[in-house]
Amino acid sequence: MKKISAQDVVKKFNIKYHTLNYYTVIGLLPFSGRSGNQRMYDEGEVRRRMVEISRLSQEGYPLSLIRKKLVGI
Repeated sequence: MKKISAQDVVKKFNIKYHTLNYYTVIGLLPFSGRSGNQRMYDEGEVRRRMVEISRLSQEGYPLSLIRKKLVGI
Protein backbone atom coordinates (compact mmCIF):
# COMPACT_ATOMS: atom_id res chain seq x y z
CA MET A 1 0.00 0.00 0.00
CA LYS A 2 1.85 3.06 -1.30
CA LYS A 3 1.21 6.37 0.47
CA ILE A 4 1.33 9.61 -1.49
CA SER A 5 1.10 13.24 -0.43
CA ALA A 6 -1.67 15.67 -1.36
CA GLN A 7 0.73 17.33 -3.80
CA ASP A 8 1.34 13.97 -5.48
CA VAL A 9 -2.41 13.33 -5.75
CA VAL A 10 -2.89 16.70 -7.47
CA LYS A 11 -0.10 15.96 -9.97
CA LYS A 12 -0.90 12.29 -10.67
CA PHE A 13 -4.63 12.73 -11.09
CA ASN A 14 -4.57 16.17 -12.72
CA ILE A 15 -6.93 17.86 -10.27
CA LYS A 16 -6.69 21.21 -8.54
CA TYR A 17 -5.63 21.39 -4.91
CA HIS A 18 -8.95 23.04 -4.08
CA THR A 19 -10.78 20.05 -5.61
CA LEU A 20 -8.69 17.60 -3.57
CA ASN A 21 -9.47 19.53 -0.39
CA TYR A 22 -13.18 19.57 -1.20
CA TYR A 23 -13.25 15.85 -1.99
CA THR A 24 -11.43 15.19 1.29
CA VAL A 25 -13.81 17.37 3.33
CA ILE A 26 -16.95 15.71 1.91
CA GLY A 27 -15.47 12.22 2.35
CA LEU A 28 -14.86 11.21 -1.27
CA LEU A 29 -11.10 10.89 -0.77
CA PRO A 30 -10.18 9.92 2.77
CA PHE A 31 -6.59 10.49 3.81
CA SER A 32 -4.82 7.70 5.63
CA GLY A 33 -2.62 9.71 7.98
CA ARG A 34 -0.07 12.47 8.20
CA SER A 35 3.61 12.76 7.60
CA GLY A 36 4.64 15.86 9.46
CA ASN A 37 2.30 18.56 8.24
CA GLN A 38 1.18 16.73 5.08
CA ARG A 39 -1.87 14.58 4.54
CA MET A 40 -1.01 11.19 3.10
CA TYR A 41 -3.34 9.20 0.87
CA ASP A 42 -3.39 5.55 -0.16
CA GLU A 43 -2.53 5.69 -3.87
CA GLY A 44 -4.60 2.63 -4.82
CA GLU A 45 -7.68 3.91 -3.01
CA VAL A 46 -7.33 7.37 -4.57
CA ARG A 47 -6.93 5.81 -8.03
CA ARG A 48 -9.99 3.59 -7.57
CA ARG A 49 -12.14 6.44 -6.29
CA MET A 50 -10.99 8.93 -8.92
CA VAL A 51 -11.93 6.46 -11.67
CA GLU A 52 -15.39 6.05 -10.13
CA ILE A 53 -15.85 9.80 -9.54
CA SER A 54 -14.89 10.50 -13.15
CA ARG A 55 -17.15 7.78 -14.54
CA LEU A 56 -20.16 8.81 -12.49
CA SER A 57 -19.60 12.51 -13.23
CA GLN A 58 -19.56 11.75 -16.95
CA GLU A 59 -22.82 9.87 -16.53
CA GLY A 60 -24.32 13.05 -15.06
CA TYR A 61 -24.41 12.22 -11.36
CA PRO A 62 -23.96 15.18 -8.97
CA LEU A 63 -21.28 14.92 -6.27
CA SER A 64 -23.91 14.36 -3.57
CA LEU A 65 -25.07 11.14 -5.27
CA ILE A 66 -21.51 10.08 -6.11
CA ARG A 67 -20.70 10.42 -2.41
CA LYS A 68 -23.68 8.23 -1.50
CA LYS A 69 -22.57 5.58 -3.99
CA LEU A 70 -18.93 5.57 -2.84
CA VAL A 71 -19.25 5.97 0.90
CA GLY A 72 -22.89 5.26 1.61
CA ILE A 73 -23.64 8.53 3.40
